[in-house]
Amino acid sequence: MKKHTIAAGVLGACLVSVNPALGGEMWVSNEKDHTVSVIDTKTMEVKATYNVGLRPRGITFAKDYSVLYICASDDDTVEVLDPDTGLVINRLPSGEDPEQFALHPNNKHLYIANEEDALATVLDVANGDAIAEIDVGIEPEGMAVSPDGAIAVVTSETTNMVHWINTAEQQIFHNTLVAQRPRHAEFSESGDRLWVSSEIGGTIAVIDTATQEVLHEMRMQVPGISDDLVQPVGIRLTFDGTKAFVALGPSNHVAVVDQQTYEVLEYILVGRRVWHLEFDEGDKHIYSTNGVSGDVTVIDVDKMQPIKTIKVGRFPWGAAFRPG
Repeated sequence: MKKHTIAAGVLGACLVSVNPALGGEMWVSNEKDHTVSVIDTKTMEVKATYNVGLRPRGITFAKDYSVLYICASDDDTVEVLDPDTGLVINRLPSGEDPEQFALHPNNKHLYIANEEDALATVLDVANGDAIAEIDVGIEPEGMAVSPDGAIAVVTSETTNMVHWINTAEQQIFHNTLVAQRPRHAEFSESGDRLWVSSEIGGTIAVIDTATQEVLHEMRMQVPGISDDLVQPVGIRLTFDGTKAFVALGPSNHVAVVDQQTYEVLEYILVGRRVWHLEFDEGDKHIYSTNGVSGDVTVIDVDKMQPIKTIKVGRFPWGAAFRPG
């Protein structure tokens, strides 16, 4: 089993060449600066910074990339930003303390985790109406919607559960117990698997979406790093079904896992307190948001190596990609 550690930081500046993506923008929410940074994925440089609401965390584009949705957690709103101008054009009521959300494939409904209220709010983005408020476990955090739109899931940090929601009825139909403090959920491209990170448990659970049963649980162990610092948070799965990238929090590493065998292929050293991850065009690179160091690490997906570190705002949290 290959488990090397590859350093980031100044490495990017020493490389002779960086194979750029086809072009586009990586938008990063900066939790402490109340801003979003826009990175040109071709030059891998910050090209703009925009002011947004208080404590921006979750961030996602509409399916047509016409607007960007931002969880302004301390404003209790979802902001709607025009990415062509950088202006906030609308503010939608989200429920208290929105942290993460997921947009339904219909491009109409946002599923929002309201951490303080133990609720999942379903918001109609066209008119701002809450079409459902679903009672979930204590401190809901992670949110995902299946590729076919039939299922939404929310993870509750204190209850240690994944709650399965039928989106046609907006009702919970099953609960799956996982390890301590589940933070993020990610469906596979085919929709038959759900990957869930448990921050304090230090594990990743792979769940069968048909049965809602845990198929496999893996524990992340970074060589030379104390186990209590290995805290899985954000997860991204490659479109081709080959690799899973897992942000490991204060261990300052990203794990690369074989989606089929669950073997750890690599541990990659990035910035301090890595939170979330996002791919650019064609899954060529993946960007990690490193909260404490206030930067983003760009990783070559095929080579599983960091190629550049980009300074952004204070405490970068979420990331969302818009094609060129």
